[in-house]
Amino acid sequence: MIETRNLTKTFKHGNIETHVLKGIDFRAESGEFIAIMGRSGAGKSTFLYQMSLLDVPTSGEIVIDGEHTHAMNQAKRARFRLFRCGYVFQDYALLPELSAIENVALPLLMQNLNKTKAFSRAYEALEKVGLGHRLENIPSNLSGGEQQRVSVARAFAHRPKILFADEPTANLDNESSALVMNIFRELHREGQTIIMVTHEEQYARMAGKIAKIDDGRIISVTNNG
Repeated sequence: MIETRNLTKTFKHGNIETHVLKGIDFRAESGEFIAIMGRSGAGKSTFLYQMSLLDVPTSGEIVIDGEHTHAMNQAKRARFRLFRCGYVFQDYALLPELSAIENVALPLLMQNLNKTKAFSRAYEALEKVGLGHRLENIPSNLSGGEQQRVSVARAFAHRPKILFADEPTANLDNESSALVMNIFRELHREGQTIIMVTHEEQYARMAGKIAKIDDGRIISVTNNG
């Protein structure tokens, strides 16, 4: 489903270059749930941002669902993200003026689904994450855990090829974290491919594999269970 080949990322600040990713080769098959772990500054979130096409690597190749994404222009990358990828961020990234159901429906409307179908899909997704009773609430009227569940619903409502999650439990209490992770496990059981960055061992163990990154390189990939 996704493969990176000799992926590098260098950030420049004036005359100073910081080499964050140093030639990463990585592969995830369709339907896998992989947790990416590493110490702070190891490059795990930078790696996720390159894989998910939210940033452009300095060099190397990224192939997703058979598509050579490094050859795409900016417009094609944006369209690919919209239709093929789902995203969950630690800060939820919800639009504050929109209700829960509007936040989830918006990407579907951007895919040119008609309003009835988009809102029907959004309702189904929010029901799945246990928020069918909070459809009309704006983010400021939801708890952090509820906001993150809205974010997860938005990420999978359009049935993406890959769901990318960057520290999805970082700002949540234990109960909310468990709810979010159980949703990920259910999506995985249904065949969803998930790549998740986390620093929490207990949640990484809920994935099928753990890839550990250090100093900009993958140092191990292990199966759970």
